[in-house]
Amino acid sequence: MTAQDRFPPAAEAGGTVPGVASIAAAVRLVHPAPALAVTALSGTLGGILLAQAGRPLDERWLATVAAVAGSQVFVGATNDLVDRSRDQAAGRLSKPLAAGSLGPGAALWVASGGLALQLAMSLRLGSLPLLLGLGAVVSALAYNLWLSRRPLSVLPYLVSFGLLPLWIAAGVDVSLERVALAPVLVAPFAAAAHLANALRDFDADAALGSRNLAQTLGRRTAFNLAWALAMAVGLGVGAALIIGGAPPRGSLVLGLIGLGAVAQGFRDADRLWLGMLVAAVCWTASWALGTG
Repeated sequence: MTAQDRFPPAAEAGGTVPGVASIAAAVRLVHPAPALAVTALSGTLGGILLAQAGRPLDERWLATVAAVAGSQVFVGATNDLVDRSRDQAAGRLSKPLAAGSLGPGAALWVASGGLALQLAMSLRLGSLPLLLGLGAVVSALAYNLWLSRRPLSVLPYLVSFGLLPLWIAAGVDVSLERVALAPVLVAPFAAAAHLANALRDFDADAALGSRNLAQTLGRRTAFNLAWALAMAVGLGVGAALIIGGAPPRGSLVLGLIGLGAVAQGFRDADRLWLGMLVAAVCWTASWALGTG
C-alpha cells in the first residue's frame, strides 16, 4: 500500500491533517448510521435476554456485540470497495473512495480489520455463534458483490437480518427458542429496509443500469411498499403484545417511539430510512421486554 493509498492528494491539499482526514473518511466508509443501529439493537437484545435469564452483562455479551460491530465494519467497507467505480460514475462525493479522501488500500485494511474482529470474538463464543455470524456476513457479502443490482436484491437482507437474533441469542448463550419467532417478524421489516435504502440512490442506480428490486417495482410502488411493510410490522408486533397480555409500560413506550419514527418517513426515502434505524432499536427492545 502506497502513501497515496493512505493519504490521497485530495486529502493533503485541503489543509486538513492527513491522519484526521483519513480517520473521518474511514468512519464514513463503514456506513456509520446503520452500523451503529445494528450494533445497538444487537447489544440491546443481548442485554435484555441476559436480564430475563437473571444474568448480568458478561464477557459473552461483550464479545457478541464486538463481533456484530466487526461484521458491520467489514460489510460497509466492502460495499464501498465493490461500488467504487459506480460511485465515481454517479458522482457520489459523500463516499470517501469515490471522492478520493481514502485510498482502496486503506479501505481494504479497514474491511480486513472488521472481519478479523468478528472472527476473533466469535471464536471465543463457540461454533454455533461463529457459524451464524459467518452466515450473516457471507449473505451480506453476496449482496455487495452480486445481488445488490439484481431483482433478488432483497434476499440477503432477509437472510442476514433473519440470522441476527439467532446469532445474538447463541452468542450470549440463551436458548434459541427464546427468539425462534424473531426471523418471521424480521423478514418484512428487512424487506422494507432494503427498499428504503435502495430508494435513496434510485436515480443514480437507474442511470448505471441497476435492476435491484426497487428499480423493478418502480419508485412509487417501492416507497409505498416499504412504508406499509414497516408500519405493519410495528402495528402487528404491538397488537400481538397487547393480545398476549398487558405488556410493560416501557415496552409500549418504545413501540410507540418506533412507530412514530417510521410514520414520519412518509415524506421521503431518506426520512423513512432514518426512521427505520430508530424503529429497529426501539422495536427490538420493546419485543424483548414484552415477551420476557
